Amino acid sequence: MALHHLAPGEKFPLLSTAATGGRKTRALVKTDRFEVVQLVLNARDEISGHPVPGYTILQCIEGAVSLRTPEDVRLNIGEWLYLARAQKYSLSAIEDSSLLLTILFE
Repeated sequence: MALHHLAPGEKFPLLSTAATGGRKTRALVKTDRFEVVQLVLNARDEISGHPVPGYTILQCIEGAVSLRTPEDVRLNIGEWLYLARAQKYSLSAIEDSSLLLTILFE
């Protein structure tokens, strides 16, 4: 079954961790230029990272996560950051969290 990706102009609710019904990841958009995914993590969930060929942008919508790159960073609600092309990282949820992950390809 193919994943549904949003069409240009289509609205989508960025649901809180409580409202997602246990879904962990939702692919929202994927084109040849960028990809957007909503990550939903329960406290203590971990995502081991792998380098991607583009820039990675993470925005914390809810909760808090620990981001491991060459430096450890805590990302709290309302904060965002970007990583250089092909930067390897991993995430660990400090509390129930929702993040918007955007990858920009060149």
